[in-house]
Amino acid sequence: MIPFLLFSYATGYAQQVQTKENVDSTQVTKSTQDPVPVKKSTQDSVKVVKLFKPNPHKAMLMSAVIPGLGQIYNRSYWKAPIVWAGCAALVYAISWNGHYYNKYKKAYVSIADADGSTNDYLQYIPVGKTDANVDKTWLTGVLNDKQLYYRRYRDLSIIGLVGFYSLTILDAYVDAQLYDFDISPNLSLHMEPVLQNATNNTGATIGLRCQLTF
Repeated sequence: MIPFLLFSYATGYAQQVQTKENVDSTQVTKSTQDPVPVKKSTQDSVKVVKLFKPNPHKAMLMSAVIPGLGQIYNRSYWKAPIVWAGCAALVYAISWNGHYYNKYKKAYVSIADADGSTNDYLQYIPVGKTDANVDKTWLTGVLNDKQLYYRRYRDLSIIGLVGFYSLTILDAYVDAQLYDFDISPNLSLHMEPVLQNATNNTGATIGLRCQLTF
């Protein structure tokens, strides 16, 4: 009887140990196979592209400070060299005409005054003539005409520079205002005959209708 009880106890204990080992191995296998949860962001990053729109007042101010800068700000890069070339040409015209105006004015003053110590006009005496036998009335008139000629074109160059400078400022402002102005490519002219209704028993008349699409 006692050996039978010992055998039953040993058999039950062995089954409990085997069952516990099976449960532990199942938990370990499940824990190693389960993926680690990854936390994902619920908000997607959105890249906002802002369209360029120049400020007309800023473009005008920049062009007023430095000619051509407003055109560069408006991204009309091809206009900047034109602005610089125009300003450079007019500044050179002012300098060139002003230089000769000052020279002829100085010579005219030296021959027109009664001061014998001033002789700047001598370099303009024609070849073969001297200070003693030159017609000073004629030479005075020539020097006066020359200095008036160069003064006139110097003043015109100054006016031209001011006008061109103002035009570049206006161009920068208008270009910025019309930067996003939509010009439709559908520009067409349609012409077709039209039969008009009769009026006052004069009968129907044929006309021509023009339609401009833009």
